[in-house]
Amino acid sequence: MYRYLACVSLFVALLVPARARADLGVVATVPDLASLAREIGGPHVKVSALSLATQDPHWVDAKPSSTLELNRADLLLAVGMELEVGWLPKLQTGARNPKVQANGRGYLECAAFVKALDVPAGRVDRSMGDIHPSGNPHYLHDPRQALACARGIAARMAELDPGKAAAYRANLAGFERRLEAQRAVWERRLAPYRGKPIITYHKSWVYLTQWLGLVEIAHLEPKPGIQPSPTHVAQVIRVGRQRGVKVLLQESYYPANAGALVAKQIGAQLLALPGGADFRAGQGYIERMDALVDRLERALRSIS
Repeated sequence: MYRYLACVSLFVALLVPARARADLGVVATVPDLASLAREIGGPHVKVSALSLATQDPHWVDAKPSSTLELNRADLLLAVGMELEVGWLPKLQTGARNPKVQANGRGYLECAAFVKALDVPAGRVDRSMGDIHPSGNPHYLHDPRQALACARGIAARMAELDPGKAAAYRANLAGFERRLEAQRAVWERRLAPYRGKPIITYHKSWVYLTQWLGLVEIAHLEPKPGIQPSPTHVAQVIRVGRQRGVKVLLQESYYPANAGALVAKQIGAQLLALPGGADFRAGQGYIERMDALVDRLERALRSIS
């Protein structure tokens, strides 16, 4: 690791000259945070994401190009709750940018603005799987939590770039109006399915299911981060049949074989969805959630 960091740091020092620019440079660890930053910053920010919606955010390659992005950044947005602990610190060290270190004003863990779910009550150890001591980090599936993050991002942007603070506040107000209006539509569309049982692959949909009133009765992973065993899959099939589950929900970056088998055995539909916004294609957070709700509603309606 030390040889890697030394090489990357030298690469950064040689290839990245100091330069003046008007835009606030923002780097986000996941596409949904990048989309929120673009909504708030508008034309006054340059935003990039370190991962794709097709990648598991727990495991992202620490590439030299990502280190270069962080070297140029004024603001680094992270999910927090140990989601990026396996790869982000390495990039921060290699970037040689004091702004985006854990103690810098250019580093913002958006978990600080949300109400965490699944916070372990007792001792946490590796025998429990990939448990996050600070709580479940997949809060961006809930638009209420995403709005809290957007407010925090706007405040930090205004602090770092006070000359454009009014623009950031105005952009936030517009985003909030659009999101809240659309949230009312999403809740109305999914209201007929409150209380419906579903199965998920990883325990990453708890914020979504709590928001929409769906009931997670089983997970294909026996423990977070542990692949399904034949014994556990058989148990999930039994529970799914008993409860009449008709939808299995998972991110598309997880293997589909176990979900497809369970779905076939219990007569359910496997719904594999992106893990976030298609930021590089220009998809915003509202558009991403609208697509998610649309596919979920269609799946639930088809089996009602």
